[in-house]
Amino acid sequence: MSTRDPHLLKLAKVAQLYYMENLTQANISAQMRVSRSQISRWLAEARELGIVDIRIRGVWSEVGQLQTAIERRFAIKEALVMASENRGYAQIIQGLGVLAANRLMNLLKSNMILGISWSTGVYQVVSALRTARQKRVTVVQLVGTAGSVNPILDGPDLTRWLAQTLCGKYKYLPAPLLASDVASHDAIVRQPVIQETIELAAKSDIALVGIGGVWPPTLSSLFQAKHLTEKDLQAIKERGGVGDVCGYFYDTQGQLLDLDIHHRLIGVSWQALHRIPLVIGVAGGREKASAIWGALRSHVIDCLITDSDAAARVLELADNDL
Repeated sequence: MSTRDPHLLKLAKVAQLYYMENLTQANISAQMRVSRSQISRWLAEARELGIVDIRIRGVWSEVGQLQTAIERRFAIKEALVMASENRGYAQIIQGLGVLAANRLMNLLKSNMILGISWSTGVYQVVSALRTARQKRVTVVQLVGTAGSVNPILDGPDLTRWLAQTLCGKYKYLPAPLLASDVASHDAIVRQPVIQETIELAAKSDIALVGIGGVWPPTLSSLFQAKHLTEKDLQAIKERGGVGDVCGYFYDTQGQLLDLDIHHRLIGVSWQALHRIPLVIGVAGGREKASAIWGALRSHVIDCLITDSDAAARVLELADNDL
């Protein structure tokens, strides 16, 4: 059996909660938002596959411990951790996309509003949902268009693609990610169609977002989309910036930085992001650990989907900060 399989990792997590943490099946079903009978079936499958044999074996146990440690340390609703197993960054992000797609399909219900940002991680989630079940959700763009060199990674295409996959509806945000100045920003967001889309995004039941890094610049989606230069990111780094979610940069304490670009961003506000019931953050790789750490401390992320190397490093950073 492959420990990369997201379904096997899920079985291991259920088994750990039941056998090692003494949670009831009712408690686990409420936590994972599935029926109690589904938990019972997963426990039976875990036993049949040999994942459970008095104790949870090998890498599943290590991954389960990382998940539990992240959840407890940062008081988030859920952490899903994929075994890194010496994979490269591209393979890690692809694997996280599959893991996030499977979790998203369990969480989505008909008539929900699903807000999405744009990033490589979000693209991998959407790509993994090619054979998704019909959900009849409304997919809405959380932030403006990047205008990147690869349109399929951008907000409008991802929004439309995901909505069509789910047989749902979609709502574009027909505006750039960044206005040229504050006056232009204010004029754009006053347009009825822009205002309506941003208000709908703020009503999302679930938001799917990437977590961008600051340094090296290749970890930043805004750098990749040519919205920020290396010099811009260096300045953000010097002010303590470690990462961004939906274009909002924060420090290791999770505090939002006072940056000019925040006043030019077109999309859902930082405060509105915090009010969305479930924000799923997808990010991986040891180099992204500081960005993930800051995002968790900002309390904007409710569900983290990452890899074991990144998770272990995040916990190291938290321990060293004590």
